[in-house]
Amino acid sequence: QVRLVVSGGGLGQAGGSLRLPCSASGRTFNNFSMAWFRDVPGKEREFVAAISVWNGGSTLYADSVKDRFMISREYAESTVYLQMNNLKPEDTDVYHCAAAVETGIFYNTFQYSYWGQGTQVTVSS
Repeated sequence: QVRLVVSGGGLGQAGGSLRLPCSASGRTFNNFSMAWFRDVPGKEREFVAAISVWNGGSTLYADSVKDRFMISREYAESTVYLQMNNLKPEDTDVYHCAAAVETGIFYNTFQYSYWGQGTQVTVSS
């Protein structure tokens, strides 16, 4: 089992920044590909960013956040981060981190076995 705990979130301003940490415990963090998703009202859970285990942590981003958000992982802390820059009001959502037991880089929710609780991010204009 893997337990994921999301902290951070809260209120940000348009053009500002927030950082979301997600701490993992349980099975070896190094073996998991990690990702962030967000809940868009009226839609399926939406992919935001992913980072792989291999290739020095290859990353993948949704077009809507590319060049604004950055995903990273700190192996010593068993933590994955989502740095959110140049925030926009449309980034307002509940954000979740997720872990996949397979190595690779994935953007579908069904490829992730473990989920952290969501954290609310609200961006004011």
